[in-house]
Amino acid sequence: MQARLQDTAQCLLIIIGATPEGRKELVGLTDGVRESAQSWRELLLDLKRRGLSIGPELAVADGALGFWQAVEEVWPHTRGQRCWVHKTANVLNKLPNSQQPKAKRALQEIWMAETKKDALAAFDVFVEIWGVKYEKAVECLIRDRDALLTFYDFPAEHWQHLRTTNVIESSFATVRHRTVRSKGCLSNKTALAMIFKLAEAAEKSWRRLNGHNQLPKIILGIKFTDGIEVVRSQAQTAAA
Repeated sequence: MQARLQDTAQCLLIIIGATPEGRKELVGLTDGVRESAQSWRELLLDLKRRGLSIGPELAVADGALGFWQAVEEVWPHTRGQRCWVHKTANVLNKLPNSQQPKAKRALQEIWMAETKKDALAAFDVFVEIWGVKYEKAVECLIRDRDALLTFYDFPAEHWQHLRTTNVIESSFATVRHRTVRSKGCLSNKTALAMIFKLAEAAEKSWRRLNGHNQLPKIILGIKFTDGIEVVRSQAQTAAA
């Protein structure tokens, strides 16, 4: 999230996690530079020092390069899912206004597909339609092809939460409003203290994740394909 602080180069770096029971919790909040791997690295290492020794199964974020570089260094086995809301906006910004409504519907055909195979087919359709005249828009999309479709390897009940970073954007809408109104009146330290208190109060009303009963399976390493649990036969289990 990018709530600007007193220093125009500084933003809020926020991490929300989910417990095995599906409760959303604020686990990291500090100020830093969004594109800076060092800023994100310091936040992730602080989480490790506070007990998060095993990396998350999945991280969901926009294209902030600093975040992804830091995750790769701190938790190299954590998989990544790019936010479809941010990616859609980035792709549409590279198209003329006349093309944007049709392109937006075509992008929805990708992330709303029931299977990864169907999503890849919709990907190819988008590339075929817009690739000749609008190369930059297509490059923006296919650059993160795999990371945009990671959610298919997780329970279908979780897809709503995994495809976007709305869990942070919506949860911190009030916080953003308060920081904008207070812009220039608070030091970074005072602003962070205020934001933490606002977030702490908001956390009490956060809704539990859908399909929270599936989370223990993810922790145990059970595989999912197209949102459905892969059931292994007894012979396969014995061989493993």
